[in-house]
Parts: sequence; structure tokens; C-alpha cells
Amino acid sequence: MNNSVTNTARLLWAGLRALLVLTVVTGVLYPLAITGVAQGLFSDQANGSEIKADGKVVGSSLIGQSYNLPLKKGQETPDADLKWFQGRPANGLGTNSVNTQYKLILSGATNRSGDNTDLIKWVKDAKAAVIKDNSVNGYTVRPSDVPADAVTSSGSGLDPDISPDYADIQVHRIAEKNGLPVAQVQKLVDEHTDGRTLGFIGEPRVNVLQLNIALKELVAKS
Repeated sequence: MNNSVTNTARLLWAGLRALLVLTVVTGVLYPLAITGVAQGLFSDQANGSEIKADGKVVGSSLIGQSYNLPLKKGQETPDADLKWFQGRPANGLGTNSVNTQYKLILSGATNRSGDNTDLIKWVKDAKAAVIKDNSVNGYTVRPSDVPADAVTSSGSGLDPDISPDYADIQVHRIAEKNGLPVAQVQKLVDEHTDGRTLGFIGEPRVNVLQLNIALKELVAKS
């Protein structure tokens, strides 16, 4: 009987020691080590890939933002603020109706098949809007000029980037709305166009937030 109690106590103490050691190693030392390595080697990514303007964090290079005008009376969907470069559509995001205490960023796809009537209408409406909004004096956008990312949302609905083609067809509109030379705005797009990752992964892209920050600075200097 005494041996049984002694063995049980020994096993419990061994288990408790293992629990304490593993808690310290995996719950304290390992997270601290990984955090230290991340902050030392990849501090930008570890802190959320923040983008700053005027000394303040204005967003993340990984999350797209909308550039809209304030809602007018009776409107459900705000109009795009056409003095800024516009990102991809975000038809799949929906609205936060569960936890209304906080202003949450929702993520989601449209989950519509290629022959879905809603999706077809969204694409046609978006294409018509892109052509209308970006056709200005002396420059007309043709239907064939409109790239796919201008009329479709990404899987997350939060894509921060657009294709160089989509940025290019917005150049004349941006120049007209902000009173800038077209060549200056085109140069801005070219300077903010990133190539394929490692030279072969993905496609060339333009980060809309970074581009609009640069545009704001350019307008301020003009």
C-alpha cells in the first residue's frame, strides 16, 4: 500500500515537473526567441507591414482600403472618390451585423460561380463604371482596355494591390481631377510598380495605399 502511494506520488511529481518545464520552454522561452528573431530580422512584417504617412500609421501594405466619398442621404453604397486611385471591387465583404460594438474589417469572397447572374451583373456594372469614370477629355477607355482585376474582387476581398494595367487606365483621370500633368502621374505609377517576387512568382503589382500616399505628397507640392 505504501509502495503504491509512493509510486503514485513519484509519477505525479514527475508529470508536474514535465508540465512546468514544457510550459516554460514552449510557453515562454520559445515565443520570446521567435519574437526576438522576428523583430530583429523581419521587424516590418512582424509588426503588420504598417504603412506610415506624416508620422502616423495609416494602414497595412497587406490590406486594401476603399477610397469613397461620404454617404449621401438615401445612399446605401458610397460613390468612389475619383481623385484617388481605386482598388479592386469588394463585393464579397458584406457588413458586420454581429458584433456592432467594434468597426470590424470583414474578409470574404463572392462565392459565385462563373455563370451566376449576380456575378455577371457585378462584372458588367463594374466594367461600365471603369470605362465611364476613367474616360476623360482626350482619353477614352475601350472595353478591351479594362483588366480583370478592375471588375472582380479577390478571394479575401482585401487585395491591397492592382495590376499595372488597371493603374495605367486611371492615370488620365487622376491627372485631371488633381490638376497634374499626365506624365507626372504616369511616372508615379511606374515608380510604385513592383515586379514578380523573386523574378518569377506572381504578377507585377501596384500597392494602392502606397501609391495614393505618394499622390497626396505630389499634389501638396504642386
